[in-house]
Amino acid sequence: MESLTTPNSILRRQHIQNFSEASQLEPHWGYAYRVVPCTNDPGSCAYLDVVYDAHDAGMLYTGIFWATVLGILLIWGIGRRVFPAREPVDDLLAQLSTNESTPQRPKPSFLSRSFGAVASSVRHHLLPTAPLRTIFGHTTRLQLVILAVLTSYLSIWSFVGIVYGKWVTPIKGQPADVVNTRTSLGPWADRVGVLAYALTPLSVLFAARESILSAVTGVPYTSFMFLHKWTGYIILVQSLLHTLGWVLIEGWLYKPQPDVWNKWVVQEYAIWGFVALGLLVLLWICSFQWVIKNITGYEFFRKAHYVMAMVYIGALIGHWEELQCFLVPGIVLWVVDRLARLVRMGMLHCGYQRKEGRWGFSSAEAEAKFWKDERFGDVVRLDFEHHQKAWSIGQHFFLCFTEGSLWQSHPFTPLSLPQINNVGDVKHSYIFRAKGGETRKIARVIEEKLKEQKEGRTTTNVVLQGPYGENIVEGLTQDVNVLCVAGGTGITYVLPVLLRLVREKVNPDRKIELVWAVKRKQDLEWVEPELEELRRLGVVHGLQIRIFVTAEDVAPGARTTTGDEKKVSEDVDSKSVSVGSDESQNQRPDVNVAVNEFVANVAQGSTRVFGSGPPSMITELREAVAQRNSGSKVWKGEGRFDVRLVCDDRLEW
Repeated sequence: MESLTTPNSILRRQHIQNFSEASQLEPHWGYAYRVVPCTNDPGSCAYLDVVYDAHDAGMLYTGIFWATVLGILLIWGIGRRVFPAREPVDDLLAQLSTNESTPQRPKPSFLSRSFGAVASSVRHHLLPTAPLRTIFGHTTRLQLVILAVLTSYLSIWSFVGIVYGKWVTPIKGQPADVVNTRTSLGPWADRVGVLAYALTPLSVLFAARESILSAVTGVPYTSFMFLHKWTGYIILVQSLLHTLGWVLIEGWLYKPQPDVWNKWVVQEYAIWGFVALGLLVLLWICSFQWVIKNITGYEFFRKAHYVMAMVYIGALIGHWEELQCFLVPGIVLWVVDRLARLVRMGMLHCGYQRKEGRWGFSSAEAEAKFWKDERFGDVVRLDFEHHQKAWSIGQHFFLCFTEGSLWQSHPFTPLSLPQINNVGDVKHSYIFRAKGGETRKIARVIEEKLKEQKEGRTTTNVVLQGPYGENIVEGLTQDVNVLCVAGGTGITYVLPVLLRLVREKVNPDRKIELVWAVKRKQDLEWVEPELEELRRLGVVHGLQIRIFVTAEDVAPGARTTTGDEKKVSEDVDSKSVSVGSDESQNQRPDVNVAVNEFVANVAQGSTRVFGSGPPSMITELREAVAQRNSGSKVWKGEGRFDVRLVCDDRLEW
């Protein structure tokens, strides 16, 4: 119990209580103090019992909710470290211990077969793109199931622990027919409001680029964006219901009107509540793809989103500061995320600048190549070396172009293999298609500079931030077959995988294949050095390269050369372009057929499919890979039906 000297700021929401008649005050975490004993009429006292009991239960339920989230993360994190993925070094150790040229993986144990069968069954049912794409976008069924579980879990906590009833109570100084109608709508509206507060830090966690969730689970931060978006929608619905509930109570159920409403609506906490709801609605409207594409643009949306989100959290504190235990962590997470980005950038660019012989900050100077393409968008390739640690294959960097806007950065995946040379530098190579915005501006700058340069070479400076994302070759041992499918500039995602594979020890039983769709034959020049290395080193690995030209006719005299399993396919102008037949001209490759044929020809081992391209291609890949998974066959030891998809869907054909 508390004395009556409690600050008025804590008692600002008296909740139909008369503090002048109180002998003691009972604290309730996250809510107004309660007058003990109750000095109201019996009906109001019964109602207050329900209100405070429901609130205390709600605070307990939010604790259970967060304990569940943290428990899942703890188990996940421990599991990743107790049962790490098998790595190529394990194959090497097995080879050295048995003196065999090709390591023989031991027969799968009962636990291994069980895990593989379950994982394959889950992929078969939950990997395909979810229905209602106009609502949920190009997300997987698994993401939709997680959202459904989260929504159901929150729905349960929204209704349990509340005594539902109705209390009609008299009003002092009013006629007998003027009464207050008190219902469980009040405690229920408070409950959904508390849950909205409790979800706020989770929404911030889902949106973080310097993601704690990624560090624990190994799942790239981009995979959490769907949950960030829909958690925001849940918070919006909860806030609307909370506001509607109290508007009905204060504007209709409580009497006399309009006196009660006029007195309530001008209170500071109510004003801040309406401000917070207005900001939340504005955040929701600005997140529409149509609004982003046609009105704000992505960069404005991103920066405005940051600002409005923080102002929204501030308004929530103004509305009900007793619940800032949920909001302060959200602010801290947001600030830490931004500071960590600056630290990453500083670690990459601050220090002793060897080339300039000084200490300080220096951007990276990249050599730029340019391909004019008025129909589909110009293409730029950047190459440079930078002093840093090597990143993991599949990770990406955010690049800021100093000749463009210093307030914009864009994610790009390096196509080069991350290897440190003898002076501590790592080569970066990037390709991007300039369709609009910042990339188009930079492409024009490079084009103009090339026109002015007599030697036909130019440079541009970039500032790096990263790396971000997952190690996509984790667990890629020598017995795993690899199919890479890419569209256009999506080749940057899969090339490092292939470059690593062709430099490894040969496994004659492993199947490796690349399927790449490009608009024009000229597009092969983007990665000509890397393709040449694949052709040269891939022969002994049995690498097959099939490149589809989708937007121009292939010359009638183009030849198709076939060879044995250890020869790289080479077609159309000897550039490894395989169009198969005239029917494949001006058409995208049939992804379903490519996956089915690849898995059908696997001799042994599981399969990993790497894909990068537009949502339509990723959708097809998901469907194809899901269909090839079979938990029952994996359980019987048929490893080729254990097919995993690793994809990056940020690019387009």
